[in-house]
Amino acid sequence: MKEAVHIGGAPPAGPDLQELLGMVARGDQDAFAEVYATVSGPVLGLVRSVLRDPAQSEEVAQEVLVEVWRTAPRFRAARGSAMNWVLTLAHRRAVDRVRSAEASAAREHRAALLDRTPAFDEVTEQVEGRLEREQVRCCMRALSELQRQSVTLAYYRGLTYREVSELLCVPLGTVKTRLRDGLIRLRDCLGVST
Repeated sequence: MKEAVHIGGAPPAGPDLQELLGMVARGDQDAFAEVYATVSGPVLGLVRSVLRDPAQSEEVAQEVLVEVWRTAPRFRAARGSAMNWVLTLAHRRAVDRVRSAEASAAREHRAALLDRTPAFDEVTEQVEGRLEREQVRCCMRALSELQRQSVTLAYYRGLTYREVSELLCVPLGTVKTRLRDGLIRLRDCLGVST
């Protein structure tokens, strides 16, 4: 990392960022104020480049600086510069915020899909309906012609027994008997228990 260039004179005397972090680790609030002044701009810039949202960037930058205060004792100069350590904290926190937002959006999307999912399985219902219709057709073919016509007219077309009788030119009693017998045969063929 390049050293800071100071315009208009010699660099200010005082501890560098590494020394300041050591002082912050011992609880020095004045040292933290200097650390804050030194790193807040770069931290905010890095976080903003990751998040792209100014409000969230400021919030995350504040969280990072609080983390610097709390975790200053963990800083090890042998692993890298103080500024790199702070910026690493900032980058990790910003990436965590992005991941958290993405996970939240994914959860909301899944919840929205669940709200639209019917309480039953439509495919299963359709398959069962088709199988039942096919079974009824097969059983209808097993009926006599008069039974099949009577059941079709009464139950599929909605005609009364009298209308079926008149349409087929068969006495009403015969239609009732054929319907009763046809329904009993259908029930037995379909395996419906009473």
